[in-house]
Amino acid sequence: MREIHKKISPEYFEAVTSGEKTFEWRVNDFECEPGDVLVLEEWEYDNGQNTKEGRRPTGRSIRKKVGYVAHTADFDWLDRPDVKADFEKYGAQIISLLDKE
Repeated sequence: MREIHKKISPEYFEAVTSGEKTFEWRVNDFECEPGDVLVLEEWEYDNGQNTKEGRRPTGRSIRKKVGYVAHTADFDWLDRPDVKADFEKYGAQIISLLDKE
């Protein structure tokens, strides 16, 4: 089990802490597997997320246990011409699955 620290913007941090956001979409540039602990550390950006200037931690963090991990590089179905065309036209959705109430 690893403990992985990642930055997260305030609006997404709030959605995770409230329980509304039950997934995390990340660039696959680090090792992550079920059972690891993802520590999301809230960071503020004075000049927007597209710049590193004026960014600083708020001091708030939340720990979440990693469940299922999917790697899009393994999605060979994305290479199908029909899927690729739709993906380029519409983009993609990430859908969180919750227990039915």
